[in-house]
Amino acid sequence: MLVFFSLPRYNEEDGDEEMKVCLYTEGEKLFSKSGLGKAIRHQEKALESVGVSYTTNIKDDYDVLHVNFYGPNSFALAKMAKKHGKKIVYHAHSTEEDFKNGFIFCRQISPAFKKWLIKCYSLGDVIITPTPYSKRLLEGYGIKKKIYAISNGIELDKFKCDKSQRKTFRKRYNFKEDDKVIIGIGLYIERKGIVDFVELAKRLKDYRIMQIKEKYGSLRWYDSGGNIEIMREIIPKYEEESLHTCICCGKLATKISKGWISPYCDKCIGNREYTEYK
Repeated sequence: MLVFFSLPRYNEEDGDEEMKVCLYTEGEKLFSKSGLGKAIRHQEKALESVGVSYTTNIKDDYDVLHVNFYGPNSFALAKMAKKHGKKIVYHAHSTEEDFKNGFIFCRQISPAFKKWLIKCYSLGDVIITPTPYSKRLLEGYGIKKKIYAISNGIELDKFKCDKSQRKTFRKRYNFKEDDKVIIGIGLYIERKGIVDFVELAKRLKDYRIMQIKEKYGSLRWYDSGGNIEIMREIIPKYEEESLHTCICCGKLATKISKGWISPYCDKCIGNREYTEYK
């Protein structure tokens, strides 16, 4: 099951004119493995589930433009679409507050970034943002458009309890059946909760706190507690193994992509720039 927001069904038998949506994400390939990339896939599934046709080709004919990014191409496309009478849904995935707690020098340029966001988002006939918190922030910017707080959604089928996998996971990483395990994922930046995660690890002495993530094309594992000797054997083994496992199909990786570093096999590398594994 996919959690998503509801869209009206368009029924040709009832004489309703079918609507077509253009989903546009500037630099989509760059974000394909990020949370934004997942959000886009969820948008596609949501539209499919309610029978609304969509395209990702901006040259196609469409009625509604759904913009997912704040880049200059997105701004220009939204302005042109508006000029031609198209309705604009602007998806506000970012705020100044998120941005300035991101990377180095972000605080210095965040005021200019905020002005640009306001300029972009104001092109929307409506604005969608993932949380009530970000909705309040955007309203505080003085944007005079209707803003809806709608979660990006999760695929519930991927989070179903699987006793077999649970048993395998605990055995592989030396967890006892009654160990309470908290896993964190995300970049090492404040807005992804790393400070809260560390504080949580300090306070919850009875829990095993760990973090699993991908960095520079390989698995990263961070653990608090447990059998140190066993962990020293397990973690390097699987971190090394992940470097030679294709991120798409799980087969032996022979190439490492440039830019967004990830391992790929000969088939899955596609047209990405890469270097060969030695």
